Amino acid sequence: MDGHHAPATVRRKRTDSSGLAEPRVLIRVFVEPGGLDASIAFYERLQDREADARFSFPAENLRLATVGAFLLIEGGEEDLRPFRSTVGTLLVDDVRPYHEKLVAEGAEIIFPLQEVPTGAAFNARHPDGTVVEYVHHRPTPDGH
Repeated sequence: MDGHHAPATVRRKRTDSSGLAEPRVLIRVFVEPGGLDASIAFYERLQDREADARFSFPAENLRLATVGAFLLIEGGEEDLRPFRSTVGTLLVDDVRPYHEKLVAEGAEIIFPLQEVPTGAAFNARHPDGTVVEYVHHRPTPDGH
């Protein structure tokens, strides 16, 4: 990577997760380049619901979408490799309390708490070895 990336594109039905009463659990589905639209269509038909978010993560060469309980992640094998060990994503109201609790419990933070195109996120390896991404959504400067 040369450090220069196109700006992220973000389109979501709900731009802010701060009002979530409980986490939204997302099962990760890894998609080969060019397969995101077909995967979105499949998961929309499967669950009888439309995709509620589509966004890019240029720094990681990824395109993503959420459809119901699934987080679809499109990228080349090299780009996906660092993300494959993560078993799921929790969309939460605020990642900070989770970060603090996990650190206090001895979890290993393997992807530091940082801003991402949709808000903020981090990945943690729980004491039992399970790797989970924690993310909260906030509106982008353009309101998406």
